[in-house]
Amino acid sequence: MMTFVEHSVVKYPFMRRRLAKKTEEPSPSTRLDPQRARERTFQRAVKLLAAKSRSVAELRERLLSGSGTNTAIVEAVVARLREYGYLNDARFAEGYASLRLRGTPVGRRRLERDLWLKKVDKAVVDKALDMVFAETPEEDLIDRAIEKRMRLRGRPKTRAEVKSLFDHLLRQGFPFELTGEKVRAVSRTEIDDEA
Repeated sequence: MMTFVEHSVVKYPFMRRRLAKKTEEPSPSTRLDPQRARERTFQRAVKLLAAKSRSVAELRERLLSGSGTNTAIVEAVVARLREYGYLNDARFAEGYASLRLRGTPVGRRRLERDLWLKKVDKAVVDKALDMVFAETPEEDLIDRAIEKRMRLRGRPKTRAEVKSLFDHLLRQGFPFELTGEKVRAVSRTEIDDEA
């Protein structure tokens, strides 16, 4: 009785070459020397950072997913990038949050979650968000979000539309109390206009 591998080699001759390659030991000339691996990893890191800014943990994870590197090389590259000032989680968090707020009005909780997904430390996130929300308070942002939603969908006329607006604002990360207050104000003005 033939094994699966033997059967595959008989049935598919190209598998013989693939199996032979997997079983061969790499020759000393094909092994990557550590200095060259560090250079390649550094170049890859610079390319990744040129494409978009990243947190330290996010970059570390991307570099480790590549081939021809290991943890020691990645840590050395990350340390070198920090030394040069290319990697800084505090600057990354502040820049990311301010850029997001310029584009779309979102609340603090949404930005906290997004930065958590980018693997930024909670203390760094809190500091950055304090700075960003000191410049632009959440009340101004929620007003912008409501105006944008009403431009797209019109004023809420039914209870279902009011609930939809309320849910939308909560998903955008605005606090429950502030959202309730603003939605009640919008729905009251609508009722007052009809009377």
